[in-house]
Amino acid sequence: MNAPLILASTSPRRRTLLGQLGIDFTVADAGVDEFQLDGESPGDMTARLAREKAAAVYRRMGPHVRVLGGDTTVSIAEKALGKPRDHRDAVAMLEQLSGATHAVYSAVTLCDDRGCRSLISRTDVTFRELHADEIERYCLSGDPYDKAGGYGIQSGAAGFVTQIEGSYTGVIGLPLWQTHQLIFSLPARS
Repeated sequence: MNAPLILASTSPRRRTLLGQLGIDFTVADAGVDEFQLDGESPGDMTARLAREKAAAVYRRMGPHVRVLGGDTTVSIAEKALGKPRDHRDAVAMLEQLSGATHAVYSAVTLCDDRGCRSLISRTDVTFRELHADEIERYCLSGDPYDKAGGYGIQSGAAGFVTQIEGSYTGVIGLPLWQTHQLIFSLPARS
């Protein structure tokens, strides 16, 4: 399908990752409020938000376009950690993640004239024990504040990670294998 591709995200990390697939695309803000529904698991929330983002932009810009929406959620003990609101919130998130394994759900949805299709990745990430002074230093760097779970695996928090099982690009914000499958491989739903 040669319809234009629109990324329903203003995230610079998603833009960079999608660019690695070597395809042309434009960017549109989905304008979707991100919140967890009562009783909704972190994985289900992530899938729902990716779908809502893609569908919102498709409704605004379609037909005859392809819209890719994505969402990423960090979860520890089935509790979703969003983006930190402030310094204290960022410190609290990193203290929870210190010395523990957490899940990162990263969902991607493609909406086009044939409907919407979604895939999700789950990656388990283990942090070493973090010292209070390094948490403070990292939070003062400004890096945590626009990232789910309050950290960037591709930047200042890279040294916190002792093990990763799953999609590295999913932890950054866009699981590229799943994205490639949606754009190039998966048949449309009837």
